Amino acid sequence: MTELATTPAEEQAGVTRISHWIGGRVVAGRSGRSGPVYNPATGRQTGAVDFATVEEVDEAVQAAKAAFPEWRAVSLAKRAELFFRIRELVHERREEIARILVSEHGKVLSDALGEVTRGLEVIEYCCGIPSLLKSEYSEQASTGIDVYSIRQPLGVVAGITPFNFPAMVPMWMWAPAIACGNTFVLKPSEKDPSASLWTAELLQEAGLPDGVFNVVMGDKVAVDAVLEHPDIAAVSFVGSTPIARYVYEKATANGKRCQALGGAKNHMIVLPDADIEMAADAAVSAAYGSAGERCMAVSLVVAVGDVAEPLIEAIKERIPRVKVGDGMDPASEMGPLVTKEHRDRVASYVEAAPAEGATVVVDGREGVPEQGFFLNPTLLDNVTPGMRAYADEIFGPVLGITRVATYEEAVRLVNENPYGNGTAIFTRDGGVARRFQFEVQAGMVGINVPIPVPVAYYSFGGWKASLFGDRHIYGPEGIDFYTRGKVVTSRWPDPATSKVDLGFPQTR
Repeated sequence: MTELATTPAEEQAGVTRISHWIGGRVVAGRSGRSGPVYNPATGRQTGAVDFATVEEVDEAVQAAKAAFPEWRAVSLAKRAELFFRIRELVHERREEIARILVSEHGKVLSDALGEVTRGLEVIEYCCGIPSLLKSEYSEQASTGIDVYSIRQPLGVVAGITPFNFPAMVPMWMWAPAIACGNTFVLKPSEKDPSASLWTAELLQEAGLPDGVFNVVMGDKVAVDAVLEHPDIAAVSFVGSTPIARYVYEKATANGKRCQALGGAKNHMIVLPDADIEMAADAAVSAAYGSAGERCMAVSLVVAVGDVAEPLIEAIKERIPRVKVGDGMDPASEMGPLVTKEHRDRVASYVEAAPAEGATVVVDGREGVPEQGFFLNPTLLDNVTPGMRAYADEIFGPVLGITRVATYEEAVRLVNENPYGNGTAIFTRDGGVARRFQFEVQAGMVGINVPIPVPVAYYSFGGWKASLFGDRHIYGPEGIDFYTRGKVVTSRWPDPATSKVDLGFPQTR
């Protein structure tokens, strides 16, 4: 990956400078502002990422705008050929990018490889762009008149992405956007930005024309510049609900199409007839994978009836076996959190839990390494609505148990929650499972599947405060989002039949 010259002080500290990618090359930031990038496993600063000015964001947009006319004219066959090359390069170098994710985000290598694989699935889906952009044709809609629809790209579009999936979520955005003929400006998280530059270089190597994909690093200044820029037609966002709401309102107020995916509080309902061992395995995997820094993580297990005691005991029994450590260590199953500030925020929920009436069954603050931003898996029992641990998206390795008497009460908890991202039910009863998928108010539902992230040819997204906008990300709705429809009515008549007719056009 290209590295910029660092200052003497940065060199002495072993800090790499990370900057923008505009018009096919790395461009050093000129704002004089930057943010630290850490290795979460050691707590040591490894990078300094430049923060863009409004003018630097404009440079990226202008590069994308200049590249758009030629890129949108590239044939679907050639775009598909390019995406096959991109797919092969990402597949060949997946461990290379996974190691970048580990070094800046902290997730373990196996989890990072899984992230790349799920992003790669969307790239593979986009290899079929000739079929995905097929539309409809009606011959002889009226005498001698044919009507057909086409989908065309929007122009310059942008993505603002979170720290928890610094490779996959951008792939969910730029792959369909570019395949549809748009040009793209990415504003990645400033906490782990290097994967975006790696992607830019790989796309250039694959043959993507300069200016089609651009990266601007930064903070709120860069975000607002993207949301306000008159030449950006659409914005995709993934992050917390308060910021998603802000992005959606500001983007749409500036006349942009927007899909803003927000936070989650995912409930996993376990019924008395469920396989306890399987449910416990699922709860531990879905709550503590990637240190709980997933919008699809299970953060609440709703134990129905007398399943609570054996289920809690089974989960408690598994927690000590979860190996927490440096993500580069093959033995590690869970790594650190992304920053010290975030780790301390998550730990504050554990500290506050007893005063609110919850029981700390396993305290993840105990036995953590002195270095790095670690927090061990935590289990809270008797978590009820009204508690912070119930209401807030903690975004860390803290699993709460909520006890209820009936299935109906469990579903009511899910449906009354302001979030509606994902949910799951564990049961052996097919009739109850079918009833659950019919009744529950969430965008993604798992039946004996704890993390129901859709495959690439469906679309990802929640309901309620988990999504602002009317289109989910990737899949068919992603293609829809990055294109707009046009209907053409055509006639190639015999000139002898032409005449003046001031009446309203009729088809009968």
